[in-house]
Amino acid sequence: MAGGGAAPPPKQEELQPHPVKDQLPSVSYCITSPPPWPEAIILGFQHYIVMLGTSVIIPSALVPQMGGGNEEKARVIQTLLFVAGINTLCQSFFGTRLPAVMGGSYTVVAPTISIILAGRYSNETDPHEKFLRTMRGTQGALIIASTIQIILGFSGLWRNVVRLLSPLSAVPLISLAGFGLYELGFPGVAKCVEIGLPEIILMLIFSQYLPHAIRVAKPVFDRFSVIFTIAIVWLYAYILTVSGAYKNARTKTQVHCRVDRSGLIGGASWISVPYPFQWGAPTFDAGESFAMMMASFVALVESTGTFIAVSRYASATMIPPSVLGRGIGWQGIGTLLGAFFGTANGTAVSVENAGLLALTHVGSRRVVQISAGFMIFFSILGKFGAIFASIPLPIFAAIYCIFFAYIGACGLSFLQFCNLNSFRTKFIVGFSFFMGLSVPQYFNEYTSVAGYGPVHTGARWFNDMINVPFSSKPFVAGLVAFFLDNTIHRRDNTVRRDRGYHWWDKFRSFKTDSRSEEFYSLPFNLNKFFPSV
Repeated sequence: MAGGGAAPPPKQEELQPHPVKDQLPSVSYCITSPPPWPEAIILGFQHYIVMLGTSVIIPSALVPQMGGGNEEKARVIQTLLFVAGINTLCQSFFGTRLPAVMGGSYTVVAPTISIILAGRYSNETDPHEKFLRTMRGTQGALIIASTIQIILGFSGLWRNVVRLLSPLSAVPLISLAGFGLYELGFPGVAKCVEIGLPEIILMLIFSQYLPHAIRVAKPVFDRFSVIFTIAIVWLYAYILTVSGAYKNARTKTQVHCRVDRSGLIGGASWISVPYPFQWGAPTFDAGESFAMMMASFVALVESTGTFIAVSRYASATMIPPSVLGRGIGWQGIGTLLGAFFGTANGTAVSVENAGLLALTHVGSRRVVQISAGFMIFFSILGKFGAIFASIPLPIFAAIYCIFFAYIGACGLSFLQFCNLNSFRTKFIVGFSFFMGLSVPQYFNEYTSVAGYGPVHTGARWFNDMINVPFSSKPFVAGLVAFFLDNTIHRRDNTVRRDRGYHWWDKFRSFKTDSRSEEFYSLPFNLNKFFPSV
């Protein structure tokens, strides 16, 4: 009977699960293979545009509370970009050598606000003087806080911790480094939905649908989708602004939707070179330094997860613990540089730029080094940099929805090394994910209602030492998973295989896999003087 035949039985190879991969396949340019120079320059500029979001959001939130105006805000953004460029170059040459953009850290915002609200600044009536004093206080706290990253990284202590990390315990840490930033996604889009939503839709069309609908010799639409879509939506926002669409809108709506409300172009100077201690000599307070040290430690843990995600999307092997410790040490130096220059913020791996590696399928180290050049160049030419920095923030929130999702998915991909039929695996993954979402939700909800965290004593610095780490989703999830994975039946040989620990054995030492030398060795024969173990 026509059409009545049964489907042929599947072939034996079709029933096999997908093979486990040490390196991510289908990456166009891996960490050591740069694209042609014209393409690399455009991709580097794209990374620069993406990292502008965090570089603008954090100072825009902090500087007005510190007493600064548009001029101070523009200067802090310029300084943050300048330091980020230097730190990115240092990290790519001497740190992990991964294509990781080193930008600002949201974790440091809470203790910075505590410094702003400190009683010793409340009597200052002159806003500019208050800004200078709070900036110096923040610098002092960050100088002390940077030492924890430098010591843990370069002493080898963090290397020893990472050696106990398995694919199973890495999954919640990496996943919530991306998924845990959901508050910066669609809630930011909704602040000006007529701009943010078109950006999401266009990004999906350009990056996922057009490459399959229009066949071209080289990938164009997906690889440069950020530049294409931001240019289109930015022009659309400009038309809405000049046509008077927001003439009678609320002030908050105008700030988020209009292209002329950031105040950065007017506040920025034409040429300005940031320099150390440009705000004056730092001041030190023991309590504030302790609180900032805890925030620095949390940023260290979060960056560990993002570094692993970057190594995956760069099609490198698992980053050896000694190399990761070296990168954390250089992250501490980056925090110290930021403190010297006065960024009012710490240093962490940019999650959104890590997601951009996945979108473009380009994990080249050279591309990120070029982007660092753009950061330094546009931080010095203030007016030109301010033009790009004035892109409405809902546009950045829209692209975050895609980039943060890529990092979350990267964490889940490490489950391929684990036994998903094990009840132990299911418990550790499920419980750590749940606690990583639930505990910070309680801390953040309590803070939004009461105006202070669940730990509320007379010492604000002590409150921050407890409230800040437990408000971080990747920190809580990573801590729970790491503890459970290393304490529940750890020495059982079957459990060792279930948690995927044996898959990373060859990467626990720098010398046991020849690919580590290719991806992570220091340039200029520096490995002779600073050998990795």
